[in-house]
Amino acid sequence: MLVNPASTTVASYAAFDPKTGNPPRYAPRPRDRPVVRPAGHAVEVDPSDAVKRRAVSWGGIAAEIVQATRREKLEFRFRAPLHLLAICERGMRSDGDTFVEGLPRSRLRDVRRKLTFVPAGHRYHEWLDPLVLTRVVYFYFDPARMPASASVGAAATLAPRLFFEDAALSNTALKLVRLIEHSGADSGSYFEALGIVLAHELVRFNGGAAPVDVPVRGGLAAWQQRMAAAYIEEHLAEPISLATLARLVRLSPYYFCRAFKQSFGMPPHRYHNARRIEHAKSLLARPVASVTNVGFTVGFGETSSFTVAFRKTTGLTPTAYRRSLM
Repeated sequence: MLVNPASTTVASYAAFDPKTGNPPRYAPRPRDRPVVRPAGHAVEVDPSDAVKRRAVSWGGIAAEIVQATRREKLEFRFRAPLHLLAICERGMRSDGDTFVEGLPRSRLRDVRRKLTFVPAGHRYHEWLDPLVLTRVVYFYFDPARMPASASVGAAATLAPRLFFEDAALSNTALKLVRLIEHSGADSGSYFEALGIVLAHELVRFNGGAAPVDVPVRGGLAAWQQRMAAAYIEEHLAEPISLATLARLVRLSPYYFCRAFKQSFGMPPHRYHNARRIEHAKSLLARPVASVTNVGFTVGFGETSSFTVAFRKTTGLTPTAYRRSLM
């Protein structure tokens, strides 16, 4: 239900007209008339009674807070003619699987403050056994009302992204969340303004999904370097195949490996490991984190393998490195 909890009206999100292709329109309805969320135009949650949902919409954007009310297995599905941006405010799982059409699956366990973008028409499916009461915020965008910089040609380049981080997107999204929770009846224009900013930030972030450039002097093009490096940073704790990275930047695995080494000075697997160790070093600087937990956080299933990899890169064991900081 797309409801402004603080106003005297409820906004309905009508389905796309299959004959005309016209985008959704928002029409105010009296509070005492029931409004049903059209099937397929919002994330489906199973079991539906295990969550509370609170939503609001103005203009070409709708936002929805989905809060789990009990800790049990949850399943989420979505596919619609709307763009979907999700930010997981609270989420840790003992097991689970997340899929966005066009990307490899992820079994990342700690998804706190991670963002996911599902372009219109793409399929999204996720299941999880939560360790905490999950809280996710979904933003639904009408593609026809996206910023002018995402015109027909540019809008087609909006790419799916899974469990990424971006400060500008997160900050704007969380401002909208707070507005939903604490706004008054006169907050409609502010919500719409923030929604426009969020749409612009989304288009800006997706600017990396440009047409394929020819790598310069055997290396990766600038956008390919950004995409590959960002994907590695977002999936430090997960195995990343060469084929996955190559597909991301639209190159063959053989050419990608050669171009990556030309651009970064090392093969992809060594770069991935080096970034893991760098992240581990920052975590070891915090005395509250045990060496075992640090190793697990950066993707090592055993403390021994973490120690070997860390010493090979730094010349010190994780424990010795931590002592050197004191």
